[in-house]
Amino acid sequence: MNKYELAVVVNAKIEDEERAAVVDKCKALIERFGGTITNVDDWGKKRLAYEIQKMREGFYYFIQFEAASSAPAEIESRIRIMDNVLRYLVVKNDAK
Repeated sequence: MNKYELAVVVNAKIEDEERAAVVDKCKALIERFGGTITNVDDWGKKRLAYEIQKMREGFYYFIQFEAASSAPAEIESRIRIMDNVLRYLVVKNDAK
């Protein structure tokens, strides 16, 4: 099991319930592919460095998890088609 971090930027123009549903869906994807979530950081609403889909702000979430090496590609392929996700990235966390 490797340690990973999923960074997700969620649309700031949606309701709180919808935003929570997007984050829950990301967590469910991690668990679906055999991952175990260790921590979820909610950074809140931040200004984007540049405009994405005519939006200047987004909600940032960082989800740390442990999973097999095949899981990140599967997770990214599912998040790519999710509505209300502006940007996403899964990185391997090598900090020991």
